[in-house]
Amino acid sequence: MGITTELSAFSAGITLDRLPRAVVDRARFLLLDLVGNIVRARHDAESTASFLAAARAMGMSGGAIGVFGDPDRYTPLGAAFLNGALGHSLDFDDTHAAGSLHPGAPVIPAAIAAGEMIGASGADVLAAIVAGYEMTCRIALALPAGEHYNRGFHPTATCGAFGAAAAAGRVFGFNTEQIAGALGTVLSQTAGSLEFLVNGAWTKRFQVGWAASNGLMAASLVREGFKGASEALEGPHGFMRAYAPNPTPARAVQDLGTVFELMHTAVKPYPSCRYGHASVDAALSLRAANDLKPEEIESVMLGLPKAGMLLIGQPAEKKRDPRNVVDGQFSGPFVVASALATGAMGWDSYRLLDDPRIRALLPKISSEFDPEIEAEFPANMSGKVTIRARGRDFVQKVVVPKGEPDNFLTEGELRAKFAGLTDAVLGEAQSSRLADAVLAINQTNNVAGLVPLSVPVAAVRLAGE
Repeated sequence: MGITTELSAFSAGITLDRLPRAVVDRARFLLLDLVGNIVRARHDAESTASFLAAARAMGMSGGAIGVFGDPDRYTPLGAAFLNGALGHSLDFDDTHAAGSLHPGAPVIPAAIAAGEMIGASGADVLAAIVAGYEMTCRIALALPAGEHYNRGFHPTATCGAFGAAAAAGRVFGFNTEQIAGALGTVLSQTAGSLEFLVNGAWTKRFQVGWAASNGLMAASLVREGFKGASEALEGPHGFMRAYAPNPTPARAVQDLGTVFELMHTAVKPYPSCRYGHASVDAALSLRAANDLKPEEIESVMLGLPKAGMLLIGQPAEKKRDPRNVVDGQFSGPFVVASALATGAMGWDSYRLLDDPRIRALLPKISSEFDPEIEAEFPANMSGKVTIRARGRDFVQKVVVPKGEPDNFLTEGELRAKFAGLTDAVLGEAQSSRLADAVLAINQTNNVAGLVPLSVPVAAVRLAGE
């Protein structure tokens, strides 16, 4: 059995009653995390107006499928696209360290849209989400992700398109051959570039939403009898050989069904590139333990792995001078400066890009490749911070940042993060009801009732006037 066929058979056969309880619970938590991101981004991300206007201009509005936090309805592709793009807009969504990607943002929107299309149960949608996570993360591991990155690809979008196709196919009730056909179809739609790093472009968000809609489109074609390419992953012109120089296809199916990569997925406590989170943890800890004041700090050194240097450490002068939200999200100096200056690194920290306390710290913060930190990667996205103040060095290494699988957030902490994102949009009472409904998705007969719970009451009243 080929790699594509084996992964497709696994995806087609997933049901909640065959999954470990821990996997089902983790999938529910990851869904809650993404929904919170979507709701806040719908109302607070600077790229949202462009996304909505373009979707309407392209005829994606006026359909029957919902977008979290939005009173309007959209076509299935429009909803998958917008939920995916919004889910990734805050850079606060989940991460899979070894795959260097964010599996939830492309996978979950495709599953939800497919579920609304056919009135699927929450149990089927949640099973499909698990299938999509496994497909996405395992493909990334087989590339491996680092070599894929070195070619300039964004694996959340490229690998995520396959996960979105698998998730939508599972919702539609596909058999092995049909899911393989969806993978062979989405192969022609797989794209995602790291060029957004140059100027803080919004393309990072766009290509993740597009991956969600591409996966849904591929599955919808196959649902109508369309024939996709065979051996989409391991074939001579398949994804793995075309997108990375030295893939190991067998890695994609290693321990399939016994080891779940979804359980190796982390949730972010800070809305920024995951490679900076260990440094933020360390900075906050050192600040609190030693009562460090920003004006006392002479210099700060961030010890990062190679991949972390690429994304948040270099070029040094650009990282010390973030000019927009995307710049800040991918600036190790900014996220650490925010932590040291204010004692926090949250979504509202990006309102402080020009804060004089942070601007005073930025020139003092440098990043360097740290072999000790590199040795922890990819098992851990670790970091080390050295602060020079009061004539001495304060040093802290964080091996497992908060939110990683081995240091995962409790349900209470996840709900607190969700509330921190959605209370400002929905109010505390509605936010809490939405969280309850999302976490109970596996008990829902029809997922179509979920999105309306996320629409602000004022927006519903306005739409009805």
